[in-house]
Amino acid sequence: MSPEPAPAPLLIACALGIEQFALRRPERAGRGDRGAGGPVTVLRTGMGPAAAERSVTRVLAGPALRDAAVLATGFCAGLAPGMHPGDLVVAEETRDPRGSVPCAGTELLVKELVRAVPGRTVHTGPLTGSGHVVRGHERSDLLATGAIAVDMESAATLLSAVRAGERPVAAVRVVVDAPEHELVRVGTVRGGISAFRVLRSVLPAFYEWHRSLLLPRR
Repeated sequence: MSPEPAPAPLLIACALGIEQFALRRPERAGRGDRGAGGPVTVLRTGMGPAAAERSVTRVLAGPALRDAAVLATGFCAGLAPGMHPGDLVVAEETRDPRGSVPCAGTELLVKELVRAVPGRTVHTGPLTGSGHVVRGHERSDLLATGAIAVDMESAATLLSAVRAGERPVAAVRVVVDAPEHELVRVGTVRGGISAFRVLRSVLPAFYEWHRSLLLPRR
């Protein structure tokens, strides 16, 4: 009898060192952790769409992660009125000028995030990409397109992932900046700490999403 194939790995991509730090666990071995049912790698891509595209394309070209599911995460700016730092955004799709990428397993992610971070609001909808930090009137312009949040890396990450081969992809972001809570205002530090604490709590939801992908389909 031939051995069963190894479980597909999971690549979790974030841009910043503080995001990567939030996604660490003291008991984890780091690269190669199997908390999701298969090997897990947390990749710091660097800031901006170009850096994300380069990093994700490079690691998915290697044999270890060639078949990996990809999940983009980190902080984002909320676009809709009523959003607060620490809210979660589960993308139904990511968008940038080059096109859109549909996300897999969004309903499961919402369910597991509610369980992992009780009391936090989870928003679903399109997540749009930008090449710079969005300010002022740009928020309302992007909101008018139907997007509910914006960041600089998710769209590039997922587009690079699907261009490298067919695979499940998703994006989950934590709001750190919102229309009534812009980064330039007093209270930013408190909002940033809130978002950091939420990001520290999301890995169990990512693991459950990954496990669900490994289950046989009927």
